[in-house]
Amino acid sequence: MTTSTRAVPGHWINGEIVAGSQQATITVTNPANGDIVAEVPAGSSADVDLAVTAARAAFPGWAATSPAHRAAILNRIGEGLQARTEEIATTLTAEMGSPISMSRTAQVVFPVAVAQSFTALAADFAWTEEVGTSLVVREPIGVVGAITPWNFPLQQIVSKLAPALLAGNTMVFKPSEVAPLTARILAEVTADAGLPPGVFNVVYGEGAVVGEAISAHPDIDMVSFTGSTRAGRRISAVAAQTVKRVTLELGGKGANLILDGADLADAAEKGVMMAFSNGGQVCGAWPRMLVPAARHDEIVRLVVAAAAAYTVGDPTDETTRIGPMASEEHRQKVAGYIERGIADGATLVYGGPGRPEGLEKGAYVRPTIFANVDPYSVIAQEEIFGPVLTIIPYADEDQAVEIANSTQYGLTSGVFGEGEHALAVARRLRTGQVDVNGGQWNPFAPFGGYKQSGNGREFGRMGLEEFLETKSIQR
Repeated sequence: MTTSTRAVPGHWINGEIVAGSQQATITVTNPANGDIVAEVPAGSSADVDLAVTAARAAFPGWAATSPAHRAAILNRIGEGLQARTEEIATTLTAEMGSPISMSRTAQVVFPVAVAQSFTALAADFAWTEEVGTSLVVREPIGVVGAITPWNFPLQQIVSKLAPALLAGNTMVFKPSEVAPLTARILAEVTADAGLPPGVFNVVYGEGAVVGEAISAHPDIDMVSFTGSTRAGRRISAVAAQTVKRVTLELGGKGANLILDGADLADAAEKGVMMAFSNGGQVCGAWPRMLVPAARHDEIVRLVVAAAAAYTVGDPTDETTRIGPMASEEHRQKVAGYIERGIADGATLVYGGPGRPEGLEKGAYVRPTIFANVDPYSVIAQEEIFGPVLTIIPYADEDQAVEIANSTQYGLTSGVFGEGEHALAVARRLRTGQVDVNGGQWNPFAPFGGYKQSGNGREFGRMGLEEFLETKSIQR
């Protein structure tokens, strides 16, 4: 595997490439082999100021356009992303190790579908409403600051950009320093789609510098953040000083609750997929599988068999299903949790410590499954964000629900069982999304968390409403 180097000469501000205010750069490394992929500017608060000034100047004109006009541009953005699928896919694979097959599909298909879904919402959304003698008007908030992580670099920003643009806002965006390269492609696509200069701006840099400046900036009216719960707490605290709106999509520790009466083979296969996809680097993953104690060993055998299909290797190989972790630092974190699980007495049934055979170089870990896991142990409570599945036995349904709800998180979960029974259990789970028997993803349905998985919602009508202010005109 060879790695090509991509030049990123500056930030994207007011529709142009703008050199940073300082000469420092951030190195982007291919996690599969350690090669340097690119150097991007290490932005400063001065760069954020310049981007905010551009966004603030562009806001009145963009906000004055019709929703239909904004939807038409958004539709062209979706088409532009789709047209550059191969470029986006190879870039993602190089910068964060997503297997090329997944980069071409989920990593591009999902953001295109999100853009299209918001385009479809524009015509029927209640931008104004009569409430008695009052006219209720939905208006854009202003300048939105967006900060995203490295695991789904394009989808995470399109999930914010699409509703923000449709609502009439302008944006200053900080991509992850680990995987920042698709941000430039997106910026070029927005310009080609006819988005006016200054409506979408990109500032590269570290979270402690650029993210902090965005969160604190008095001329940014809202911050939309996806990432760790720890970082979300910091953003909330900083943003509170200017009382700006903050939406947070944070960590998760999803439970896959398998009930008596479930199709065990189907539940095991889909459960492994939801634990190992994207190398487990998914906030909405299901790293906990809750199983009836009497069926524990049977389900373990099914899960181990299903895991064998998840080949680890070169992410540019079409047959690879798990590539490297997104960085060496993250590999070490995941490896530490695997060692902790063994030390705490969980039963190792698949994978384990160390690198996969033949992959001594690169940020690779062995996909790992633990059985007979204590539901309150470290590996069952903390977000590992890697291909580590914990199988937890339960005595009865009430205990299963208690265990499922026992973490600080509440983002996603799954239930497998007879339809109505599974739906009844799903209602008892304290998570923002529950999939029953592997329910299909719906870009029009709201997505977000309970508890320390965040606040606010993405996608659909509720996702659009997050980016709007409400004005009541009394008559």
